[in-house]
Amino acid sequence: MSLAEWLQTFRDLHERARRGQLAPREIETYRGGRDELARALLAAQRLTLKPGETPRQALRVARALQVDLDLVTSSARAITIDLSVGGFSCLLAKAPPPGDELKFTLRIPASDPLVGKCRVADVKALAGNVRVSFQFEGVEQKDRDRLETFVFDTVLSQLVG
Repeated sequence: MSLAEWLQTFRDLHERARRGQLAPREIETYRGGRDELARALLAAQRLTLKPGETPRQALRVARALQVDLDLVTSSARAITIDLSVGGFSCLLAKAPPPGDELKFTLRIPASDPLVGKCRVADVKALAGNVRVSFQFEGVEQKDRDRLETFVFDTVLSQLVG
């Protein structure tokens, strides 16, 4: 099977999974396909897995989404740079301290917003602003599944096929 054929088969499985139309046997095939595609993209991004992390959990996609952050002394609206099942990054005028926990509302197209808590995982100073990476805290499994589906929606929309 060529790569183009594999991608088309995976796209079809993904669409059927989004509609909840996969048989139990197909669900395992679909999850395996997600891992294979994520593993290939992680290799291309030169990322490594953390212990206990699956490829599809580590996969990051470049995606601009509106996020509202409740900072300790104020609130901020930003646009994400990238997104994964584990968190997101965005540019801010001023960074909260690493380790700070705050509330967020992430606007996901054609879906309810994801509301929860996140922790400042990394801060990188840039010219005129800072890139802040946030790690999700205590996200329920149903929301993790929703995020994972959204990440793969993004991947598939960005792949030419």
